[in-house]
Amino acid sequence: MTTVILLRHGRTTANASGVLAGWTLGVQLDDAGQAQAQAVAQRLAPVPLAAVVSSPLERCRQTAGAVLAGRDLELRTDDRLGEARYGDWTGRPLKQLAKEPLWKVVQQHPSAAVFPGPEGEGLAQTQARAVAAVRQWNAELGPDAVWLACSHGDVIKAVLADAFGLHLDQFQRIVVDPASISVVTYTETRPFVVRVNDTGGDVAALIPPKRRRRRRAADSDAVVGGGAGDGPA
Repeated sequence: MTTVILLRHGRTTANASGVLAGWTLGVQLDDAGQAQAQAVAQRLAPVPLAAVVSSPLERCRQTAGAVLAGRDLELRTDDRLGEARYGDWTGRPLKQLAKEPLWKVVQQHPSAAVFPGPEGEGLAQTQARAVAAVRQWNAELGPDAVWLACSHGDVIKAVLADAFGLHLDQFQRIVVDPASISVVTYTETRPFVVRVNDTGGDVAALIPPKRRRRRRAADSDAVVGGGAGDGPA
């Protein structure tokens, strides 16, 4: 099983002011976002990570950098984990964008949404590239790896929708807050969505157990009846 921890960047100056940052350069964490990054880094400190891979945008690199502190790892970046390319919507206030006809498409039928302008892409394209990135890193890092991908709200929601087996048109039902972690374990048979939008839960269950011999198929099997969870036996 390969486990990916999907970490959204901390709050930014654009988030606080209600502006759609997109790929705008120079958008950084605000004071609250820096505190969030430090807090999530502290939470994840006990978890051994095989890699930390980030969107190239500064707000993600800042957040991922906090997680890397004290680890013998280098930050790796992947453009496919970058923010959705919002095209001509980039840099505009959300309250203004909510009046655009495309806003209803994004809300109700996001698989059909293509952002305007030469730099715009469709949300379906965003999902395809992000899921491809996660699966490629899974293959590169191997079946026993736990690794972290630091990305953006819509990108993480799109990856989670794929893992849930949801049509992209349902991805607006998923909430991913700043500095939250969502966790997916990928097996040969299916992904298991372990956590969504976790902003304060214990992470002990993410620490890989000591290797032991067991029936190989068990990694891919769902527990009939739901199982006992990760709490005390």
